[in-house]
Amino acid sequence: MQSLIALHARIFDALETHVAPTLLPTLARFIFVAVLFLYYWNSGLTKLGDGLSGLFTLSTGAYVQILPRVFDAVGYDPSALGLFPKLIVFFGTWTEFLLPILLLIGLFTRLAALGMSGFVLVQTWVDVMGHGAALGSLFDRHANGLIDTRLLWLFPLVYLVLKGAGPLSVDAALARRQTPSAALTPASQPR
Repeated sequence: MQSLIALHARIFDALETHVAPTLLPTLARFIFVAVLFLYYWNSGLTKLGDGLSGLFTLSTGAYVQILPRVFDAVGYDPSALGLFPKLIVFFGTWTEFLLPILLLIGLFTRLAALGMSGFVLVQTWVDVMGHGAALGSLFDRHANGLIDTRLLWLFPLVYLVLKGAGPLSVDAALARRQTPSAALTPASQPR
């Protein structure tokens, strides 16, 4: 029995030491991109106005999706909104494009994953409070509730916040470029 336990420990220690540091952050980014990248990209596209100027002039759908109650209160007239609600909708829309792209390439991954986690939480709040979506509940026999789905979305993002993008990322490439120059600074030279 001891030899079986030792074999088990050797195998899984080797996996944890040699495979996990590359596989897990890469897998977390892959899962986010495979499941949510196009979801957020298409959601962002529904918020843009027409033509090239639509990149900066949002559609009424953007206001309906992001600030449903506020937009309803002003009679669905974007010009009746103040600067702050307009900024929320503008930056919320561009967040749906920029953060997923950063996660895809692994650039500023921890910050992008933290921002995307916050975005998912705010999105969930808007869905429940603004659009009347049912939150559902945990620890029931249904795995398709809003809370169940969003927790699964959050897991790879939280992993990336805590562990970073891994070696197959722009972050890692930039870190590798920084390491040789750091080795040449006088403070890092042996005395």
